[in-house]
Amino acid sequence: MPLLLECARVRGPEYLTQMWHFMCDALIKSIGTEPDSDVLSEIMHSFAKCIELMGDGCLNNEHFEELGGILKGKLEEHFKNQEVRQAKRQDEDYDEQVEETLQDEDDNDVYILTKVSDILHSIFSSYREKVLPWFEQLLQLIVNLICPHRPWADRQWGLCIFDDIIEHCSPTSFKYAEYFLRPMMQSLCDTSPEVRQAAAYGVGVMAQFGGESYRPAFTEAVPLLVGVIQSPDSRAKENVNATENCISAVAKVMKYRPECVNVNEILPHWLSWLPLNEDKEEAVHTFNYLCDLIESNNPIVLGPENANLPKIFIIIADGVANESIKGEDGCSKRLANVIRQVQVSGGLWTQCVSALNETQQKAIQDLLNTA
Repeated sequence: MPLLLECARVRGPEYLTQMWHFMCDALIKSIGTEPDSDVLSEIMHSFAKCIELMGDGCLNNEHFEELGGILKGKLEEHFKNQEVRQAKRQDEDYDEQVEETLQDEDDNDVYILTKVSDILHSIFSSYREKVLPWFEQLLQLIVNLICPHRPWADRQWGLCIFDDIIEHCSPTSFKYAEYFLRPMMQSLCDTSPEVRQAAAYGVGVMAQFGGESYRPAFTEAVPLLVGVIQSPDSRAKENVNATENCISAVAKVMKYRPECVNVNEILPHWLSWLPLNEDKEEAVHTFNYLCDLIESNNPIVLGPENANLPKIFIIIADGVANESIKGEDGCSKRLANVIRQVQVSGGLWTQCVSALNETQQKAIQDLLNTA
């Protein structure tokens, strides 16, 4: 469906709007009536992508009213299904085969929950704080998802929905802080890496977009983030994405809320945690902040007599080699400019390049050639 809309764009905005009106009612109705979970998830995904493409104004009041009722029903069904499965686990006929069936049902329910999150994400990113009064019919159900006793997937996706509210509704989001702020802080140390990742991302967007009201939260959050990053198994495969979101969140707090933390104390540690190799989006945030620090001649980052520059070259080279930096984006151009400034300095350039292995040297050359 979203691809059809993309094709319709060439016919002009009026034709595009007509096609969307033709689709929209049927899509919403299908979300409420489709019995097959595989088909339903595809419809929900398509609907979310269509909203992102069409943007603010693509849904009228009747659409919102119908959609709100449907999403509320999906969430209520999610909780009810979990209760039914728990009851079956207490049944005398319960065995491994029953558990396997129950687990499949749970996986299906969680997948539908992710699509509810997708739709809410598309609505918040398109309508921003204007849609909050409509969202309040769903608020308590989303709050229920992030209760400590809920399964980790519920808590993950509940936090993701509140992350979207913080990111796209800016300071207005603080009106709901009483519901999500304490669970979000507690979730930074959750045993589930998926939950930690969602909580850490929330702290990052809180710093970037949340406004003044969130300031006290960062004093509590940063030590928790640092604790996660410095734990012995933080770079294990199952933990690395959560850890990288924590590193990015620390960067966003230092960049957007420096008055809330001791930046000079944290910076040497933060530099030692770079680069981010798995989460490409968060890697861009960290590299842009690194550029800010280098371009402002930050003495802690550069070190005495630029002694840290070889280390910075290694960070940049590894970022390019792992494709965390793309030649076509603004961040890569900033990093290439940093390298070019060192390139004309003679001895310092030789010192920096000699610290690189062959792969890293090639990555630096590739960056200079493409950025």
